Amino acid sequence: MLQIKKRSDNGKSRFMVTICFYQDSRHEKPLYWIRKKIGIGYISRRNDSITELRINGYNKAKSILEKLKPFIKFKKIQCQEILKAIKILSKKNLEKKDYIKLINCVMKIQKENYVTKKKRTKRKLLKILGLTP
Repeated sequence: MLQIKKRSDNGKSRFMVTICFYQDSRHEKPLYWIRKKIGIGYISRRNDSITELRINGYNKAKSILEKLKPFIKFKKIQCQEILKAIKILSKKNLEKKDYIKLINCVMKIQKENYVTKKKRTKRKLLKILGLTP
């Protein structure tokens, strides 16, 4: 996931990269195995009987996605866009054009993912980041 989150300390927005593995809680053992193998992330059970393994952070996500990329079958576009976003986010000082590229990554990922009620328009994302007049 490539998310835009509001910072609690200064009210500005930031980008957050998270890799999520989901599994029905009755069959959650493989998630514990994955976590043990990669040595990072945290596991939590949701109220809807789904267990998830989450890995946060640009460097962790980049490392894992680069290793998994040859094996990914169903989320190739999302993987490519996250890696593209991480490359942009790794720059010291982001310019307006970088934020627009990031928003384009969000839009491509959003388009490829399952339907959700929380989808935001490009216009809304530009407004969140203060890139509209």
